Amino acid sequence: MKGLDPNAYENFASFCRQDYPEYEILFCVDRDDEAVPVLEQLARDFPQSRIRILFGSGREAINDKVARLARLCDEAKYDTLVISDSDVCVEANYLRTVVAPLADPAVGAITCFYVHEQEESLAERLQTAGMVSDFYAGILVARQLDGVKFALGPTIVTTRQRLAGFGGYEAIESRPGDDLLVGRLIAEQGFRVELLAYSVRAVADYHSVSDLVHKRMRWMIVMRHMRAWGHVGLVFTQGLFWSLAAVALHPTWAVACAYLGAYATLRVAITWMIGSWGLKQKGMWKQFALVPVWDALAFGIWVASFTRSTIRWRGADYYIREGTLVPAAEYPAKPRPAQDGFKPESSEV
Repeated sequence: MKGLDPNAYENFASFCRQDYPEYEILFCVDRDDEAVPVLEQLARDFPQSRIRILFGSGREAINDKVARLARLCDEAKYDTLVISDSDVCVEANYLRTVVAPLADPAVGAITCFYVHEQEESLAERLQTAGMVSDFYAGILVARQLDGVKFALGPTIVTTRQRLAGFGGYEAIESRPGDDLLVGRLIAEQGFRVELLAYSVRAVADYHSVSDLVHKRMRWMIVMRHMRAWGHVGLVFTQGLFWSLAAVALHPTWAVACAYLGAYATLRVAITWMIGSWGLKQKGMWKQFALVPVWDALAFGIWVASFTRSTIRWRGADYYIREGTLVPAAEYPAKPRPAQDGFKPESSEV
């Protein structure tokens, strides 16, 4: 944990109300973090939940978040581990539902979708439109074509033994995309990663479009390094771009209606099918008008991701070298030859 999300107490309390016979809840946080008083109150209000608060990772690591996950897994009492983000709220049947697939020895990990609630800003509504129409659509296609070889941060369920199979979180504490990596490394051991037809609730926390762009840009740069050809292949998913290109090449009403009409129909169908039919979200029709806005924004971010060399994570800049995070301060970029009037451009994300 780092800081407090909106509705933090209620989010944490939802994990204390589980219809599950025996479990514990561990948090890892800095001693001076603003969340500590809330966690202490939670422990007083739910003494039956066996809440433990750990302070710091106890180690030096480039990605301190992953180092904290390593400590949490080491100190956990039980072999079955359920890892969640701090902004998640769950129903009472959550633990029973997400842990159940582990009864099959062929299953190595479980993950599930998440839906944002209490969207207030344009950025938060735009994020939901993109998540449902773009991100989740890509996940479902990946499952169909190649199986689930990843996990989503709001819920990762596995066992101590499956993590040990690739060296645990200690082995990836200097790498980005830890949630994706955990699923991939467990799948590479020959186990199945299950994507449940179940979703948890997460608090929407984008207060500006700039925040959304920066996070999306960071993720796209990480994907460019982790799945280079897959990242390039996203060019074939840019429906808005190709439709506008067709109209630009043949500017007639017939071409415009055919291409843009087909684009709009397919994008609305995808958004409705995933959001309304799949995730059972109400009012998805309100997101339809934002889908082309998201597509235009996502296309621009995708193009820009090929020009960036660093990512920003928790206030620090990093390069990604051979899949590892390298602090930019310790790996200065090679300066370009000085030219009259030339000023190096920043590549921070």
